Amino acid sequence: MRRAIQICCSLLFLPLFARAARPAFYRDVLPILEQRCQQCHRPGEIAPFPLVSYRHARPWAKAIAKAVEERKMPPWFADPCCGHFSNDNSLTAAQIQTLADWASAGAPEGNLKDAPKPPHWVQGWNISKPDWIVKMPVPVHLPASGDVEYTYEIVSTHFSQGRWIQMSELRPSARDHVHHAVVYIRQPESQWLRGAPAGKPFTASSLHDPHLMHEAHSTTSDLLLVYAPGSSPDHWPEGMAKFVPAHSDLVFQMHYTTSGHAASDLTSLGLVFSKSPPAKRILTLQLANENDRIPIPPNAGNYKVVVAGTLPNDAELLNFFPHMHLRGKQFEYNLVHEDQTRETLLRVHYDFYWQLRYRLAEPRMLPAGTKLEAVAWYDNSRSNPHNPDPDSYVQWGEQTYNEMMVGFFDVAVPAEVDKQRFFVRKPSKSF
Repeated sequence: MRRAIQICCSLLFLPLFARAARPAFYRDVLPILEQRCQQCHRPGEIAPFPLVSYRHARPWAKAIAKAVEERKMPPWFADPCCGHFSNDNSLTAAQIQTLADWASAGAPEGNLKDAPKPPHWVQGWNISKPDWIVKMPVPVHLPASGDVEYTYEIVSTHFSQGRWIQMSELRPSARDHVHHAVVYIRQPESQWLRGAPAGKPFTASSLHDPHLMHEAHSTTSDLLLVYAPGSSPDHWPEGMAKFVPAHSDLVFQMHYTTSGHAASDLTSLGLVFSKSPPAKRILTLQLANENDRIPIPPNAGNYKVVVAGTLPNDAELLNFFPHMHLRGKQFEYNLVHEDQTRETLLRVHYDFYWQLRYRLAEPRMLPAGTKLEAVAWYDNSRSNPHNPDPDSYVQWGEQTYNEMMVGFFDVAVPAEVDKQRFFVRKPSKSF
């Protein structure tokens, strides 16, 4: 009889234990959202709805569970086969299970006292409060349809002395119309685009000078930063920074797309200066297709393009940023060793709508003469749901229905070495 009572008592309290074990929003779910989601899912950011409060998250509980179980969110496309990355935003199996269990339990709120301390977000930025903010001087008016040429605006920094840049972020006002953007550093001695107008938008065709028109599409100037949908701001480790020389100009290169309604864009740039001169300077380099393997044939489901080059000097490899267009399928960076074996540093299952930067968990020292290879695969078949036209050859070009292949990567070099000096190649063994 006593045993029967004990069993009954156990069964009686079982629902209480089950209820206690259910995930609750403040205790279990909010920490995950703060760590992995709120950079985008907060007011004013790129995500379509915020996930800052219980009121925000409760209606989306089932959608959140589905998205994380299918690993569509948070966006992360690096194949786990290769490399470890400090900004890996993917969820653990336990975190996915927590979100799924919370949705299945009816999305209970729990006790507000269990909420973690909220992260400190700077209103309007994903970096620390900028020391300097500059806007393009004149807004760019965008049509409802058709192609838009690359659009440029040149802005003087008016820096009386060189500035080391610890963090930088580009903020388009018409974010859904920006395919990508690059901000170049035009040093005072540079003659690049000197005949182009400053302080107002222009395109290559508006320049009417064949030499200037060519310059609009080609430069050796250093890059301050690259922006694309889903990309994160630059935030360099202590002791590393980018450098903008005194009296430099910044050249905004904007690639806009149309989306069925007219718009106007006035992009802002925020910079956080390094508190002291760093030991190392960051250079953004690239391995890019030279038109030798494009056009891509019609209905080609796995078309491959390879670009390789050797480093002219020692450098510390920090991160990767692959860029393709709508037919992009996969992208990888390889080290090619002297015996021609390849070590894959990053393999990305490419998503045009989430072009991420992949930061190495541990920087990799690469000696002069190291051969780096970028490999891209394209899907020009009907199985690619984003393919505008699988029955046509795909040419290299600026528009999204064309293709590109650019493997950006950032390296750290001694602070006194600028981009021009870095490319002075010393005699070295090649292979």
